[in-house]
Amino acid sequence: MYRTEHITRLIGLFTATTPDVMGAALINVDGLMIASALDPELDQERVAETGAALLSLGERMVGDGSRGRLDLVMIRGEFGHVILSRCGPSALLAVHASTHARLGLILRDITRTANALGRELEE
Repeated sequence: MYRTEHITRLIGLFTATTPDVMGAALINVDGLMIASALDPELDQERVAETGAALLSLGERMVGDGSRGRLDLVMIRGEFGHVILSRCGPSALLAVHASTHARLGLILRDITRTANALGRELEE
């Protein structure tokens, strides 16, 4: 199986098996989409660009506050959550979850998936 196919399969498996996850995407730190299982109605390019920008801002805030390495950024909106998690040094996992999502379970699955994707990108 090619690497991109495996990455797409990992993201699809995550979105299919994690309750209340409405979509996910793997984005490189430059703001380019690597793979996506997001709603096709969303502007994929904008999601990638803003996700990378938010992760960069979060890293700056954590670094300036001497809080160590950034693990994730979470945004709660009126209609749901957006969670950004680091997948190694070159990418991030962006997750869209419903308003009533059980965040503890989602965060556990995000960590597992981000680690798997990070390993896949290192190969």
